[in-house]
Amino acid sequence: MIFTRFARVNGTASTLALGLALATGVVLGGAALESPAFAQKKSKAAKPSYSKAFIAAYGPLQALLAAETPDLAAMKAAIPAVVAAVETDDDRFAAGGVLVNISQKANDLGLAAQGLEMMLASGKVAPEQVGLYNFQAGQIAYNQKNYPKARTLLQAALTAGYTENTPETYIAESYFAEEKTSEGLAYLSGVIDGRKAAGQPVDENWIKRGLAVAYNGQMKAEAQRYATLYVSEFPGEQSWGDAVAIMLNTGGYQNPEILDLLRLGRRAGTLRDDRLYMEYVDAADYRRLPGEVVSVIDEGLARGLLPKNDPYVTDTRRQAAERVAADKADMTNLMRDARASGASIATVMAAGDALLSLGRPAEAEEFYGKAASTAGANTPMVLTRLGIAQFDQGKFTEAQATFNKVEGARQAIANLWGIYTAQKASSGM
Repeated sequence: MIFTRFARVNGTASTLALGLALATGVVLGGAALESPAFAQKKSKAAKPSYSKAFIAAYGPLQALLAAETPDLAAMKAAIPAVVAAVETDDDRFAAGGVLVNISQKANDLGLAAQGLEMMLASGKVAPEQVGLYNFQAGQIAYNQKNYPKARTLLQAALTAGYTENTPETYIAESYFAEEKTSEGLAYLSGVIDGRKAAGQPVDENWIKRGLAVAYNGQMKAEAQRYATLYVSEFPGEQSWGDAVAIMLNTGGYQNPEILDLLRLGRRAGTLRDDRLYMEYVDAADYRRLPGEVVSVIDEGLARGLLPKNDPYVTDTRRQAAERVAADKADMTNLMRDARASGASIATVMAAGDALLSLGRPAEAEEFYGKAASTAGANTPMVLTRLGIAQFDQGKFTEAQATFNKVEGARQAIANLWGIYTAQKASSGM
């Protein structure tokens, strides 16, 4: 398989646990219950309202917390009485805070989740911290494989304006963990589309993850959509190589389509293994396009991606090279016949194909243009190759317009060509 280089979200549990410990250690470390005497010194508006029962239940636990040597077993044993004594929201906030503190000492994520949720339920969490607390609780729920709960908490974090650590990633992953691939991809696509519509940057890992999931799940349309999105947002050798490979592996194409797809890969410089070069050689066919076969084999050999002593490679190149001179000598007659008013579509296309493969795109454009208006033409193929001939001349505006006209099974290939053409045009190359 060609497609092997996409990022995966691995080791999620350990990462989440560490993230919680670090975050709660900074944010929640001072959430100890104030003594009544200190609380009375505050203004009436700021004074917490602790119930008597709660203060009484909290006392023994507070002593344990203040001990020089922590007794975790005793602390945990005291928790049920403290929780049962909660009456007011201030009680609830303080109880939740102490549960989180103990959870860090005991490395108990379940206890941390209980504490965070109590604090959130109290309504006493500072507005600027609500998103963080929901995110931390959502991380724990995800770690515990309670994915519906994780989604609820993580979405609450986003709603509260929390954007650090990309909660969207964990929401999408929660769907994938439940094997709800379609729902996960739909969510991820919505996030990406929303970011793009708002003019905000899109996380490259989201696209790569969506592409990997769609491809591994054999979801052809989604895989092709993400491949297109990948090269549009993050053009480069990696993304173009993956996009061409994905399209090749999912398209169910025959040799004519494979040829035009691999022509794109070659121009983008992303033919990255011997299989792709041999696919190209077979699709071009030394009997039909010998000049292109020779140049492709020579390129593969020069890059060290084709074996120099492979009998099939050497024999194919030899037979192709023997045909090149004859084809070049016959081009004048072929072009004359193709220009004739009654020329068949087969003759016109043969002229265009031969010229394109020989690196004569301006002349090829003439014949593809004629073929496009000739009865019996395979219009999607003709337009694709017309666009390639225009591209090879640097006529990027015309090429884009031509690729945009392609319909049917070739549309996905033409769309990739159109994107690459636009990128070449914007780069001024």
